[in-house]
Amino acid sequence: MKRSDFRFFHRLRVRWAEIDMQKIVFNGHYLTYIDTAVTAYWGRVALPYETAFHMLGGELYVKKATLEYHASALMDDDLSVGMKCSKLGNSSMVFQAGIFRGDKLLISGELIYVFADPQTQTSKPIPEALRHILLIFEAGESVVDLKTGSWAEMQSLASPLRTEVFVHEQEIAPELEWDELDATALHAVVVNKLGQPVATGRLLQPQPQVAQIGRMAVSKPLRGGHLGQMVVESLIEVAKKRGDQSVILHAQCSAEGFYRRLGFKAHGDIFDDAGIDHIEMTRLLT
Repeated sequence: MKRSDFRFFHRLRVRWAEIDMQKIVFNGHYLTYIDTAVTAYWGRVALPYETAFHMLGGELYVKKATLEYHASALMDDDLSVGMKCSKLGNSSMVFQAGIFRGDKLLISGELIYVFADPQTQTSKPIPEALRHILLIFEAGESVVDLKTGSWAEMQSLASPLRTEVFVHEQEIAPELEWDELDATALHAVVVNKLGQPVATGRLLQPQPQVAQIGRMAVSKPLRGGHLGQMVVESLIEVAKKRGDQSVILHAQCSAEGFYRRLGFKAHGDIFDDAGIDHIEMTRLLT
């Protein structure tokens, strides 16, 4: 088993609480590492587990888990946990796992899952939609689609996601979330292969040759998987094509690092918007 066998990796750092009296990672924690990586895998294939599997009509249950120990992980090691779906049966699927420190394989593992009815926990066939998602991901294809359009075209997709993130999660008053600018903006929405909206944003033009990105939202279980970046980059391309010279946005301070990595620079003082600290940021397009 080599790193090149895997398309997906989840990184983690060994914590003090995971070390045993031999000063190595206690053997049982490796299964926790792998299970954590499986959760991240569902995020990478753009499936918010709870809502997606509800749509699919079933849940995944572990039938068998095996580990093989090759070497030990130590305190403060940076580990990469590779995961891949290696086999799909009628109702079962096999995931291969490899825990690496650099290029060195420390642990290899295999998990066998069964797709089953959550009420009776009896097996049922893997839905074709789920089978398709796993196959195309492991083949290196995209598991999401980007849609752009007017509010009339995108409202049915963008509105539920913005409600989930801003109104329910961040507790912003609904009357502050919805405004008349939606009707004039271009909206971008990323949808997964089940048709669920998983990321969104809008593009305005507050003055000639100046674009403004706003209402950026990504489904909570899928954050960190480049969906937000996809939305921002698509809106920037639109701004460039129409001749805008710069893009501004009002970033929540907790997201400032995300926008910095995309080339935005902060300026001015922190200000309050809907009870949340924000900072204005700009990226030049010329």
